[in-house]
Amino acid sequence: MYLNKAFIFGNLTRDPELKSLPSGTPVTNFSIATNRVWKDKDGKQQESVDFHNVVVFGRQAETVSQYLRKGSSALIEGRIQNRSWDGQDGEKKYRTEIVADRVQFGPRSSGGGGGMAPTQSSQKDSAGQTQSVGEKKEELDTIEYPEEDIKPGDIPF
Repeated sequence: MYLNKAFIFGNLTRDPELKSLPSGTPVTNFSIATNRVWKDKDGKQQESVDFHNVVVFGRQAETVSQYLRKGSSALIEGRIQNRSWDGQDGEKKYRTEIVADRVQFGPRSSGGGGGMAPTQSSQKDSAGQTQSVGEKKEELDTIEYPEEDIKPGDIPF
């Protein structure tokens, strides 16, 4: 049995680039940095950084380009692929990349890169009044649990 599976968790080193294939399929390219820390034989702490090229196709490509930015953390699950092509200078070019099957967004930091810019959208609250998303009432942050007990047999899966 053969297996080609990659799991990478790191931070984006640049904003994702959304393009389309001639067939119309969306494709997004970005790169992720991962680091490794260890102690050498003298006991000194060492660190190295690796950069990984990532490619995402389809609807997930659109989502990634919409929500991730440089500095965002993400978990990438996919396969490793090697490509080659002839460059404009006539030289053979090579690239190793991870073709993502799944991208999970990491925790959003409160400052710096990685977060989305705030947007001014509105929605109706429970009383039917329109309010800005940034002006939500504190009561919306609480979870209302049902008063009755939930039986395992009631769960549909």
